[in-house]
Amino acid sequence: MSIKIDKERCLGCRQCLSVCPGSLIQPDENNKALIRYPECCWGCASCVKECAVGAISFYLGADIGGRGSRLTVQSAGPLIHWHIEKADGSRQTITVNRQDANQY
Repeated sequence: MSIKIDKERCLGCRQCLSVCPGSLIQPDENNKALIRYPECCWGCASCVKECAVGAISFYLGADIGGRGSRLTVQSAGPLIHWHIEKADGSRQTITVNRQDANQY
């Protein structure tokens, strides 16, 4: 599992650095987020959820049924929108209400 960082979208806010449990994300020479060893990513998606501008996407590999899809997250108040861009270019959005997310 791995993440991909879009340098064009990254604002250099460093929020992703503060939430990465493996301390894998570091600032580059332009203060933008950089993951030097993406193969070491734990796949927790904390950085993806924290990025307010969608500069970080989570690669959904074939081993977890993603076939090369990419996942980004957008927060809107109590709602979390999980955007999936599939390898064929199609898109899907899954919306979850934070208040209801852990109810059984």
